[in-house]
Order: sequence, then C-alpha cells, then structure tokens
Amino acid sequence: MSSPDNSIKRIARRLRILYSELEATNCLAKIIILMERHSHLARQKSTQTWSEKDIVLITYSDQVRHPSLTPLQALNRFLVDNGLSSLINTIHLLPFYPFSSDDGFSVVDYRAVDPAVGTWSDVEAVHENFTLMFDLVLNHISQRSDWFQKFCRGDPQYLDFFIEVTPEMDTSSVVRPRSFPLMHEFETSAGPKKIWTTFGRDQVDLNYKNPGVLCAMLEVLLHYVEHGARIIRLDAVAFLWKIPGTTCLNLQQTHQVIKLFRDVLSIVAPHVILLTETNLPHEENISYFGDGDEAHMVYQFSLPPLLADALLQEDTRLLRRWLLYLDAPLPGTTFFNFTASHDGIGIRPLEGLVPWERVSALITATEKSGGRISVRRTPNETDVPYELNVTYRDLLGTDQDLIVDRFILSQAVMLSLAGIPGIYFHSLVGSGNDISGMEESGIPRRINRQKYDLDELTHTLTDKVSLQFEIFNRYRSLVYIRTQQSAFHPNGDQVVLDIDNRQVLGFSRTNPDKTESIIVLYNFSCKKQTIRIKNNSKHSGTDLMTKEQVILSNPITLAPLMFRWVKLNVPA
Repeated sequence: MSSPDNSIKRIARRLRILYSELEATNCLAKIIILMERHSHLARQKSTQTWSEKDIVLITYSDQVRHPSLTPLQALNRFLVDNGLSSLINTIHLLPFYPFSSDDGFSVVDYRAVDPAVGTWSDVEAVHENFTLMFDLVLNHISQRSDWFQKFCRGDPQYLDFFIEVTPEMDTSSVVRPRSFPLMHEFETSAGPKKIWTTFGRDQVDLNYKNPGVLCAMLEVLLHYVEHGARIIRLDAVAFLWKIPGTTCLNLQQTHQVIKLFRDVLSIVAPHVILLTETNLPHEENISYFGDGDEAHMVYQFSLPPLLADALLQEDTRLLRRWLLYLDAPLPGTTFFNFTASHDGIGIRPLEGLVPWERVSALITATEKSGGRISVRRTPNETDVPYELNVTYRDLLGTDQDLIVDRFILSQAVMLSLAGIPGIYFHSLVGSGNDISGMEESGIPRRINRQKYDLDELTHTLTDKVSLQFEIFNRYRSLVYIRTQQSAFHPNGDQVVLDIDNRQVLGFSRTNPDKTESIIVLYNFSCKKQTIRIKNNSKHSGTDLMTKEQVILSNPITLAPLMFRWVKLNVPA
C-alpha cells in the first residue's frame, strides 16, 4: 500500500482532471476533512485480501419473510439455521435503503434502512455471522429523495446536483441501457425543466461535474464502511459522467472518479474492496481494472451467457476460446464470477465473442422457458435485445431428468474459475421462473426475484422429492469442497487444457505458492464422453467428488453432464 501522502497527491491530481483549479482545491480540502473524520476505520481492519474461502451470496434483504421477524432477521435465521455461515463468508445485501421503485435501486435515502426490512441493528446482526457487501447506487437517485425535492424547490445547495437538458445539448450519441426517454420534465420553482434520467423517470441522474456531488457520495461510501461493508458495489458506474456529443459511457472522467474512491479507501479503509458493475462487452468491462489502480474486482459479465450457450449447444469451443484469451488480472485485483443475479443475463457481453445465431438460440431458450427479453434503445432510436429475464436453472432447460445435473455443472464451472464466486440466492435454493410474480407486477426482472415465506422455503428444502432439495444440498456440498482447496485461490494460476473434444472443457488451477493443483473436467453433453488430456502423462490424483484415484495419462470417461475435480498428488 502506498503512503497516505502519495495517495493524497493522486487524489489532488485526479481532482484537477475533473474540475477547475479552484474547485479541485476546495474539494480536496473537504475530502481531507472527511478522511480525518473516518481515520479510525483504518485501525479497525486489516489490509484488503481474499482467499479460496471467499464466497459471496447475493440476496435481497426481504428475500425471506416470517410474521414474527423483520425480513432481515428472517434472512439471518435462514442462513444460520441452514449452516451457511460456515460455508459462505460474505452476504451481498441488495439495496436495503428506503426506495421508490426498481426493487431498491431508486434510493430515497442513502443513509437509512428501509423500515419495511428492518433496522441498522438487524444489518449488524447479519454482520456478526458474515462480512457484508453493499450497493452504492451512485449514478442516480429517486425523484422522491430529499436531494431532488430540494432541487425542485430551488435550494441553492442542490441546484447543480442534477443535469438540466437544454435544447443546445447534443445527446444523439448517448448509449442507452433502456428503451425509456433519456430525459423527463419536472416542475421546479423556476418552471418546468427537462432532467437527465438514464434509467427512467424515477431515477434522476446525479451531476458529478459538481464537486459537491462527488463529496456527498464519498461520504455515503464511508458511511457504508462504518456499518460493516467489506465490498462496495458501484452500481451502473459506467454511465456516471456526462459530456454532450459523446456516448456518455466509460468516459475518462468516470474512471478517474473510481480511482479517486480507491485512493481515499487506501488511506481510510484499506480492507475495503471496490467492485464495478458494468454490463458491457468484455474489453470495456475489464477496463475498470485500470492499471491495477481502479476497481479491485469486476464482474465476469460474459461468463453467464457463454456458459449457458455452451451447455445448451453442448459445445464448449466459444467458452474455451474466451478462457484461453482471458488475461490474469493485475496484482491486487480479481474477477467476480457469477451466473445469475437480481438482474437479467446480459446480451451485450457476448458482443464480439459469439455469432448472432448463438445469441438468437439463447433468446429462443429464454422464451421457451416462459422468460422475457428486455430491450435497450440505440442512438438511431431502435430497440435491440439487452438481457434475458429468466432464472438460470430454467434457462438451461425444463427436462426434469437433466436439469439438476446441468445446473449443478454450470455452478461447478463458476466456482472453479479464477476469481471470487458470487452465488445468487435463487441459484442456491434452485428456484424456477416466477411467472406469476413477473406477470402480476408487469416487471420482467421479477421472474428472478421471488420472495419466500421462511416456513414454506424450509419445507421445500427438506422435501426429499423436491427438485430444490436436491439442488440446495448438492450446491452446499460443492461449496464446502471448493472452500477447502487452496488451488481455488482467486489469484491462483488458471491454464486451459488441450482436449480434442468440443463437448468437454478442462483447465487446471494452482495456488499462488505452487503447492497444490487441481484439474477440473466438465462434460457439457448429455452423452458419455471419453477423453485424453495431452501433456499430463506424469500426473495422477484424487477425484474430490468420488474419492477415486484418477491417472491422467489414461483415457478418462465422463458420464453425461459429469464433472471431476481431480486434486493432483504432485502439483502441476
């Protein structure tokens, strides 16, 4: 870690890129005061680090409900009663703040806990059993927020907190994540004004050209660290900075803001991890690592659709090619691997990786399962597919004889890749599409956001004939095995194996100190496959699933949708 003086110099340099000399000087003074106010955080925690034991569970705070408990209390009880505190070390609590729409991502008050889910004491109770991950929804805020209401009333402090779109502004090149209008009209004390709203009327974009907004959001970030956040997810961060006449996506200024956040954390809270959420083509996505000085983690957005494509096509070639050219992250950074989340499965991360007919097949599979396709608006005002709204389980098919093996294989791949795994609650408990929830709400993403009664979920997960029972128990066993292997360290080496069979994927993982290696083999097909692994004639090991001894120089048979994690007797 660099010295505080060097970090402050970098903060000052970044501020001069973003603002005028006077604005930068004044902003730096405020940031220094803010850091001094939170200096005690650096003494409370160790430096940021991670290991093979790092597993993140992504969940809504009201995911589980019980009549005598707050939702946060019910969630905590479910996690502890099912032994998850010994398997999973981090809980990503999706926005639990007061909100007005978008299931939490239109925040009314960044600093409060929504009374409908519980209190800060309830959050702290979860923290007693897990480390925590919070969302910093930093691109936009609810129109019902105090900040925006003060803007509408003409409060001088908030007049530049939002972006008024004037007729001379060129917004023709702006990249849109939705099909809604880019701007909406609001009544203010100065008359009607058109305001920038990237994600819809209720989510009003903040104006980071105003250094006051930057300081306010830094204060929110440190407020979350005060309440136990070890990982901060920067929501929709790619859209942060706006310059008319540009795409307003991935701008240099946006990268400087994230780097500035990291510089501040390096002084005040060096244990905290920044994770950027940028659902974009792969090269744009990984640009948020910077030169190892920006995000600590980025989502592997290409993984969910590539993995589903390989399973549905029973063809690993495109997935394998992507893994072959996937550069290892720089020191101090890693990937955040996942297959499902509260959002849909993005299509843009496939750009440049797969032909359109394979994307079309994913769309067809989604619709066949009862799912929906969300669209975004392009600069030429046409709507194109943007994401698949479907549970990952049901995307992989509805054949009851295959679905559990196929789904568990998908999760095993995700868990064994270099990086930190993120498991969505509905993947862990094996949920299928919530068609009624989607149709009743009219919100496609609700198909993957079903809420459970605690007693009903407990009954389902203990019913031995239930498909969810089988998925839940197999998943827990898989996580247990994974966290015991140092070869699965997030920064351990990953080498794709040379296997002459398009239906089988294999790669090796080796821990950073080269003392443990594991060969993973996956049969993506519904037929038995026999393979030979080139260049492994001297190696043998133990299959961690079956405890069998495997000689890698011999032909290896994989049953349909079978996978092996072979721990080598001698490291590779």
